[in-house]
Amino acid sequence: MSASRLPVDPIAEARRQWVDHGWAEAAVGMSAVTSIIRAQQLLMQRVDRALRPFDLSFARFELLRLLAFTREGVLPTSSAVRRLQVHPTSMTSTVARLERDGLVERERHPEDGRALLLRISPPGRELVEQATAALNAEVFADVGLPGAETLDLVRLLARLRRGAGDFADPPAVPEPF
Repeated sequence: MSASRLPVDPIAEARRQWVDHGWAEAAVGMSAVTSIIRAQQLLMQRVDRALRPFDLSFARFELLRLLAFTREGVLPTSSAVRRLQVHPTSMTSTVARLERDGLVERERHPEDGRALLLRISPPGRELVEQATAALNAEVFADVGLPGAETLDLVRLLARLRRGAGDFADPPAVPEPF
């Protein structure tokens, strides 16, 4: 047994305590929330380890990856905020660090002088490709569950996110006449 491995699942023990204290109707939900948060911590440790050699946080990686996915490597800041579902203040901080490191550039929108465009630089594009390869190999290719179970988890979490208003299903495309 490793030094960090606990002899009992603390979330299962917390669930037992919830039931014993008269909160049985909330025990499963508490277990679900706590399990998701703990799983997120474990996965973020792996992500951080994979990104450490590139001096990237996951937030900086996500923005670089988003920009690299665009045709021109350019996106309005407001679009990046929406797509990454972050607060504008967080985006400002992320962009400032990437700009300082020469990985992105900010420029005025040619048609809307109030808006800013974010452009990935050639070094930013090269770095995000390397970081993506590391994340794919060290984290994404094997998150710790068999493929079918991983897909089931993604579907369940999508249902939870949709129900919370995180996104809407795209409207149905009408049949052609």
